[in-house]
Amino acid sequence: MSTSTATAGRPPGKWTRAFCAALAIGLLASCGWSPTALAQPIFVPNASFESPLITYVGISIDSWQKSPKPDGYVESGGIFWDQLVGAFKNTPPISGDHIDNCDGNQAIWLFAMPEVAVFQDYDSVDWHGLPPSHQFNATFEVGKSYHLTVGVIGTGGGMLPGATLALNLYYRDVASNQVAVATTILTNAPEVFSNNTHFIDFEVNVPVVQAGAPWAGQHIGIEFVSTVSTNLQGGYWDLDNVRLIAGTVLQQPQFTNGAFQFTLFGQPGAQFAILANESVAAPLPNWTQLQIITNVTGRATFSDPNWPASGRFYRAQQLP
Repeated sequence: MSTSTATAGRPPGKWTRAFCAALAIGLLASCGWSPTALAQPIFVPNASFESPLITYVGISIDSWQKSPKPDGYVESGGIFWDQLVGAFKNTPPISGDHIDNCDGNQAIWLFAMPEVAVFQDYDSVDWHGLPPSHQFNATFEVGKSYHLTVGVIGTGGGMLPGATLALNLYYRDVASNQVAVATTILTNAPEVFSNNTHFIDFEVNVPVVQAGAPWAGQHIGIEFVSTVSTNLQGGYWDLDNVRLIAGTVLQQPQFTNGAFQFTLFGQPGAQFAILANESVAAPLPNWTQLQIITNVTGRATFSDPNWPASGRFYRAQQLP
């Protein structure tokens, strides 16, 4: 993030040059706006659905596999199962249906029909039908928490209120069945999805992986699946910008009503001490504890109404 954008018209502060997170007691992360070694971004192939390049719409999506057609779905009226998930190109900025925060130029649609899904893991196979590329090879490592974020738009195509979509982080068992580790259920509602031109971020959070957990050491899978009931089926979701991180991270810095604010993404249910100092090199005992916050859901907002004009650095230290 550049200084001119981050300061929102205020004098440049040190927070524009570094934004630090100390994740484990006694461990200090290195500084920098990007996630640190203790808050690592995980590579997700074709995370913004930019490949293959399309001119308008297309039903092929690189790196992602579509769910198989269920026996009960009848391909009638010219609507085939394979067409229920596909990619589209964002319209020009002057268009009334232009999505203002689309990451890149493309996103995908997913119809609100039972069992329609798209997923990716170590062994998934995309539309090419070739053997798995194993490009997505991240695993659930013991001692780390995991946080998935994806942009979603609801209400598309007249989708009814109450239609649901599940965002899953999963692993495969010995029989190759997908087993959910964490799930977030989205419900289509006008008070949540007020328009079709702006993606809203939703998260799926996996607490710190414990030794002996069935998913410990297993490959990570990401799935987006329509869980709508048949009486509410119809319409579609739009999805974009899949992000996956391991560990605790501080993101989304902004000024709100004169206060400096950021969001902590970390282990759900854990307590964190928010520390501050004007020097990032200061020894940990010299950092001032501003507040203890409980990260109930996996994300928690911290607001500092006393942010000094000279700027300051922040750390989040997980408590026992």
